[in-house]
Amino acid sequence: MTLPRRVQRLTLAAFSVAVLLGGANFVAVRLSNQELAPFWGAGLRFALAAVLFVLIALFLRLRWPRGRLLALTAVYGALAFAIPYALLYWALTQATAGSATVVMAGVPLVTLLLAVTQRLERFTLRALAGSVLALGGIAWMVLGSQGVSAPAGAVLAMLGATLAVGQSIILGKQLSANHPAMTNAVAMTIAALLLIMLSAAVNEVWGLPSQPGVAAALAYLVTLGSVGLFILVLLVVRTWTSSASSYMFVLFPVVTMGLAAWLIEEPVTLPAVLGAALVMTGVWFGALSGTTLSGTAPSTRSHSP
Repeated sequence: MTLPRRVQRLTLAAFSVAVLLGGANFVAVRLSNQELAPFWGAGLRFALAAVLFVLIALFLRLRWPRGRLLALTAVYGALAFAIPYALLYWALTQATAGSATVVMAGVPLVTLLLAVTQRLERFTLRALAGSVLALGGIAWMVLGSQGVSAPAGAVLAMLGATLAVGQSIILGKQLSANHPAMTNAVAMTIAALLLIMLSAAVNEVWGLPSQPGVAAALAYLVTLGSVGLFILVLLVVRTWTSSASSYMFVLFPVVTMGLAAWLIEEPVTLPAVLGAALVMTGVWFGALSGTTLSGTAPSTRSHSP
């Protein structure tokens, strides 16, 4: 049974906005790291975002998860927020945003392989080919336009973040009993606690931003970059397959490079344009065309509730 056309349009709209917000996050994190220690900056971001989600949950009079659902939501918080953002915030003190986008673009491949390994989706050459094509486009775009500079440690950290995010996308499909606001209220609270504990363990300096640009970046990350983005991500995950949902990560570099050209006047080169075209083609072929969008597609073993 095919998903209603209205649901497909709403999901595609949520996917598109999530791509815009997620791509801007790389720029905002780089600005945050200019003044705030990485683990503290990530912990402060999710602590403030968790407060907003708790207020939303209270306003909507949502039921708080208990038992197994609470445990799954806590694990989701560690996988979706605490682990990947600890690794990414630290990696972005060592590496360029371009290198981070290249590595994080591997999320669709990682998610697909994890889902296949856990017998949640069937392996398809179409999804694999789309992922490879999109990754090739991003590599061409970034290498050709601004280069990639990343120490081995930062690359390993970003690979670890990619693995955690891929698994969180799969786990997110098991949290349908939670309202997205409740899922994020619990998950981000857990993540904030873990990140702040990590910050304390490594003796980071705690403080609030004093530079206007850093304060604006933090405000963006708390509101649109966290509250807005992760609600959209959960909505997309519940409608599409896990591997199709993760393709938003493939498009993040397109937005990031566009913002860099606008905000810091980086030139848009021909390799960047050609790479972006490859990315869009790969995403359409591997995730957005045919039946790969629907959670009831015959090529998948997991279906959206």
